[in-house]
Order: sequence, then structure tokens, then C-alpha cells
Amino acid sequence: MPTPSKIVYSDLPISFTAHPITGNVKKSTNREAVKNSVRNIVLTNHGERFFKPKFGGNVTSKLFENASKFTEFNTARSIRIALQNYEPRAEIINCKVDSNPDNNNLTVTLKFRVLNDPEPVSLDLLLERIR
Repeated sequence: MPTPSKIVYSDLPISFTAHPITGNVKKSTNREAVKNSVRNIVLTNHGERFFKPKFGGNVTSKLFENASKFTEFNTARSIRIALQNYEPRAEIINCKVDSNPDNNNLTVTLKFRVLNDPEPVSLDLLLERIR
């Protein structure tokens, strides 16, 4: 059994970019892999994944609600619940959502720690309405 400090997380990136020399698909490891997974969970709406209708943070559906402190709180809560349910490799430190009704967008700032890694990871997302 591997020791906790040597556990390596690896995922394939969504872009499927090839390594310039070998031509193989590059894989993201440890922090970058978990960061990509967190981003994908937050940006996925309910009903987008077959056979998992409640998967995702359902954040983009909140873009069309009236901007208020309740909307910010509710969005942050749904992000926390989605990450607790679907990403066991990330431990959430802070989740902050700010709405900007003049520009029709939400700013999501996530700070989390990857298991077995003491340094926190920060992720900033800007979600905008497109008409």
C-alpha cells in the first residue's frame, strides 16, 4: 500500500493536447488534476450528465436570478454540496460568490486543499450571461 505522501492523482485534460515530442496525450497530475475536476463540477449544470441528474454545481442556472446576498449564499452552498459529494480529493477552505448585476456576471472564488498536500489551491471563475 502506498504511503499517503506518495499518492499521485492523475486525470486527462479536457483539451486532449498532445505532448510535442511523444505525441501522447498529456495528463495532469496532483493539484492540476484536482483543480480541473473542481472546475468541471462547478461549471456542470444539473441534468447535463446522463444517469446523474443531480451532478454538478448548477451555478450557471443562478445567473438568471435576481442578484442578491441570498443568491450569492445559495450559489456558494450548492457549490460546497456538489464538491463534498463528487470530489473527495478536495477539502474546501473557502467559497465566495460575488454578484455584479450591472455586468450580468458572478465571480466565484474557491480556495481548497488537495488531500495529502499542505498548500492551498485557489480557483477563480467568472460566469457571465450570454444572450
